[in-house]
Amino acid sequence: MARALTLAERGLDTTTPNPRVGCVILDREGRTLGEGWHLRAGEPHAEIHALRAAGALARGATAYVTLEPCSHHGRTPPCADALIAAGVGRVVAAMQDPNPQVAGEGLARLRAAGIETACGLLETQARELNIGFVSRMTRGRPWLRLKSAATLDGKSALNNGVSQWITGAAARRDGHRWRARACAILTGIGTVRADDPQLNVRDVPCQRQPRKVLVDARLEVSPHARILAAGDCLIATASEDAQRIARLRDAGADVVCLPNAAGKVDLPALLQELGRRGCNEVHGEAGFALNGSLLREGCVDELLMYFAPLLVGEAAQGLFRLPELQALDQARRLRIIDVRAVGEDLRLIARTDAA
Repeated sequence: MARALTLAERGLDTTTPNPRVGCVILDREGRTLGEGWHLRAGEPHAEIHALRAAGALARGATAYVTLEPCSHHGRTPPCADALIAAGVGRVVAAMQDPNPQVAGEGLARLRAAGIETACGLLETQARELNIGFVSRMTRGRPWLRLKSAATLDGKSALNNGVSQWITGAAARRDGHRWRARACAILTGIGTVRADDPQLNVRDVPCQRQPRKVLVDARLEVSPHARILAAGDCLIATASEDAQRIARLRDAGADVVCLPNAAGKVDLPALLQELGRRGCNEVHGEAGFALNGSLLREGCVDELLMYFAPLLVGEAAQGLFRLPELQALDQARRLRIIDVRAVGEDLRLIARTDAA
């Protein structure tokens, strides 16, 4: 199963909107007969690749797969049926498929065909690998990972807005790896005005660029902004200005109007919209205003923080615009998942109570 998970990771940046899945088929002596992984939607699933590699030797063998074999017809036929047809003797799944179209039916179909099944081996690792897919299937919204770079005194930019570069090259490259695995990269109009970012993956190999999502309540973005240059950009707004919307659509952007009662963009509704569009993981890179709004409105699942060994003073900009507290028991408590050095900087991953 560990090998199957390693194979599944090869589709880390390509399978969207599908889950990342790997499969290994072994004979009774534990020898590998075939293995495979899912690469992209519409192409064969991991089990099919492994069965093709194993051929007739798959009969009576054990298949280890990181996600319950599918039982429904989508863009490809059910993998459960393929395993039955191949005559495998046993199927071990790391976890049940959270997709309501499957949700135990794949394993049940295998058992009905006389195939021994087991589920739960390395389930935690399998769930982490597909944390966004699980989120979309169970909550109807993607997993939002909010990335920020800061100094040791918690500042994300100087008071004049300068922020490039707080962290070193290794941390920036690591940040691009997290961008690459996401289905979409989200930012706000403040960041676009200040930095005019491309918001794409550049420093690491990536077989497809994530969609870009811009929160722009008043449609202030220029049609010539670099975030629009490569296409596949969704602008979430509270404005119904038909002329501005038409100009941005002419520039290749998709525009969706999602106002809340305060005349801002309804951020939870935006996540639901991204879920409907097949986004599993969203990587947020925004300024302290939008960062604070995402946290206040319960949209953030995970914080990806890079801390540089710098001190820039209290006048610099902070990380999150949040209301003042009167007692420490009002503070938002996080769960630290991982801490490690990346080059000369420190990377911390923490999860919120929304996760």
